[in-house]
Amino acid sequence: MELRHLRYFITVAEELNFSKAALKLYTAQPSLSQQIKDLEEDVGVKLLHRTKRKVELTEEGAVFLEQARLTLAQADKAVAMARQVSKAKEQLLRIGFVPVAEMKIFPYVLPNLRVQNSDLKIELLSMNNSEQMRALKKGELDITFTRHNFHNEEIESQFVLREPLIFILPKDHPLAKYERIPVKALNGIDFIIPAAEQSHTLHHAILDFAKNNAIEFNIVQKADNILFNINSIGIGLGCTILPGYIAPLTMNNTVIRPLDVELPFLDLYVSYRKNSNSVAVQKFMELLTKVFYLDINRAE
Repeated sequence: MELRHLRYFITVAEELNFSKAALKLYTAQPSLSQQIKDLEEDVGVKLLHRTKRKVELTEEGAVFLEQARLTLAQADKAVAMARQVSKAKEQLLRIGFVPVAEMKIFPYVLPNLRVQNSDLKIELLSMNNSEQMRALKKGELDITFTRHNFHNEEIESQFVLREPLIFILPKDHPLAKYERIPVKALNGIDFIIPAAEQSHTLHHAILDFAKNNAIEFNIVQKADNILFNINSIGIGLGCTILPGYIAPLTMNNTVIRPLDVELPFLDLYVSYRKNSNSVAVQKFMELLTKVFYLDINRAE
């Protein structure tokens, strides 16, 4: 038994005329008669009493008609609710990000996106790289901004920007007297390093930099977030290396100094699911591509 059988039966029961019902259903009368016979066989009882002059509901048919109407109404409700959920998802864009996106990406993309799509709801979630990728694969995020290129069969990743790291230290630190600090002078200095759990890429980029330059930091603090990292420098706990976007957030009692060697760079990637049919994702990527000149046909 299929829903179409119920619709055919309800129409015949309302019209009590196979010819009129067939016209209303845009089908041939013989086909409609066969559908009703198939339905009665499935149900196992006679639903309609038919003669050459008239069509009448049997007692069983009258009961079946009432329940058939309820069944169709519930089916229509289920379809409507599913479509509402789908429409709501189309109007929701969930974006995961590492902090740099707040300053370097969102101000240049989100205002235009909101203007062009006034009904679009945007959710921004600050998460580390691993958390974002897990959420993206589960469908809990639509777009991510991370430090990793996750390009694979499931995920599309595009290079967005490359950002230099900067060396920050307290204003009264002995090394602050240098206009360009010798890298060897960093050996043994008190150092605040971003925690690996929250900033895995940055944490290891700093350690690799130290190793490559044969220096060793005296790590006195592991900072769980950027603000704590900056505050730790401000109160004189030590020096640090952070992404360049931090520069406007530094305090009056801290300074930024270049080294006599180049500090590493960090890349930022935007990622989304390849099988995504989200219109919101498409519109966001169109704006992002326009602003940052992304090559949407090639992952870096």
